[in-house]
Amino acid sequence: MSLELFECLRPFPRASRSSAAGAFLFHRNDAVETLHVVRAGTIRLVRYQPDGQTAVLQRAAAGDILAEASVFSPSYHCDGIAMTDAETEAYAVVDIQRLLDTDVRFCRAWALAMSHQLQAARRRAELVSLRTVAERLDAWLTWHERVMPVKGDWKGVAEEIGVSPEAFYRELAARRKR
Repeated sequence: MSLELFECLRPFPRASRSSAAGAFLFHRNDAVETLHVVRAGTIRLVRYQPDGQTAVLQRAAAGDILAEASVFSPSYHCDGIAMTDAETEAYAVVDIQRLLDTDVRFCRAWALAMSHQLQAARRRAELVSLRTVAERLDAWLTWHERVMPVKGDWKGVAEEIGVSPEAFYRELAARRKR
């Protein structure tokens, strides 16, 4: 989150929340009452498909606004699940809506933050349009400065690039052999 956006939110009350890995911050169809800003850890937005597969809509890390589009919705359209132990600050949606209605400085900061999140969503859409696991992993690595994730994060990266953990592990093994 930009410093400007944080400064606009500073005067508003917020609740600090801790979530253990695997805990739900909210469920699909829950009423939207708060906007979460991730302070530590990783949280993902997940929608479950009819065949049981998951679609990861967002993987939010420190500084990211979680489920930002929900500010304009009466209920969540997905589940918010902590991938790791996580800390968030929760702001009342009515305060966010009031700022969007009245504060030009906040609106500009909000637009900048949403622009960055839109760019990330487009990168993810581009990534999952690639055909092979190798192409997807290469693109992911390019966007993450060629730094491989730590072993405990491999399953999350597999989800992020839209492949099964097994396919991801096979690709890593093939790369080690080369």
